[in-house]
Amino acid sequence: MVTAKVWVLKKHFEGFPKTSDFDLKKIELPNLKDGELLLESVFLSVDPYMRPYSQRDMKEGDIMIGTQVASLTAYFGLLEVCKMKPGETVLVNAAAGAVGSVVGQLAKIGGCKVVGCAGSDYKVDYLKKIGFDEAFNYKTVISLDEALRKASPDGYDCFFDNVGGEFASTAINHMKKYGRIAVCGAISQYNDSVPQKGPYVQVPMIFKELRMEGFIVTSWNNRWEEGLKALLKWVMEGKVKCHEQVTEGFENMPRAFIGMLKGENLGKAIVKV
Repeated sequence: MVTAKVWVLKKHFEGFPKTSDFDLKKIELPNLKDGELLLESVFLSVDPYMRPYSQRDMKEGDIMIGTQVASLTAYFGLLEVCKMKPGETVLVNAAAGAVGSVVGQLAKIGGCKVVGCAGSDYKVDYLKKIGFDEAFNYKTVISLDEALRKASPDGYDCFFDNVGGEFASTAINHMKKYGRIAVCGAISQYNDSVPQKGPYVQVPMIFKELRMEGFIVTSWNNRWEEGLKALLKWVMEGKVKCHEQVTEGFENMPRAFIGMLKGENLGKAIVKV
C-alpha cells in the first residue's frame, strides 16, 4: 500500500483564501490493478481558475485538484474567440501572468500591435522584454482611462480579459467598432465577499457593435494536439518565452496558491514537489 499526501479543502473560502482553509492529510492509495501504473508528481500547478471552481464544484473535505492549460487557453482564446488579424491592436490585462504573457507573444507572432498591463514596474519591464509594444503598471497610473488612450489612441480591435471588474468596464469604452472581447477570467472579482456593481456594458456594446464571449479551453479538447504542436514549435524557435515562478515543497502549496491570487508571480506559478 502506497501512502500519499493531499491538500484538502477544509473550509470554503470567505473572501481571500487563508492557509487555515486547507488541511494537509495522508491517504492510502489502492493497490494497482492490471494495466494501471502509479505516477509520482514532480511539479504541480496553481492557477486563478481554481478559486471560482472550488467554490462552485467542490465541497468541504474534497481534495484540491488542478490542471495546467494556460498556453492552450491563450492559443484558442486569441485565435478562436478574439479572431485576431494582422495589423490589429490587441489589449491584454494580467499580461505578466501565465495566460496573458503567452497571449501577447502569440499576438505579436500574428502581426498585431500588443498593449499589456501588469501590477508592478518589474512586470512591465518583463512585458517589454518579451516583445509587447506598450505596457503600463495599472497600480501607478493616475488614470486607467488615460493610460489606455495613450497606449493606443485609435482604440483596440481585440481585448483578452483576464481581470474583469473596473478594468474591463473602462477598457470596453476604448474598443474600436466591431471589436472582439474574449472573457477568460475575472481575477479582480474572485475574492469579493460582496459582488461588484456596474458600470454596465450594454451601451458601448450596442453602439460599437462589439462581440463579447466567455470561454473555457476544454471546448477545444479535440484540438489540443494542434495547439500543443504550434506552441512547442514557437517555443523551440524562440518566438514564445515562458517564465516560471517556482515554489519549493508540497507543504507550501497553499502559500503558492494565495501568492498567485495576490499577483506575486511572474509567468506561470508552479510548485516543485
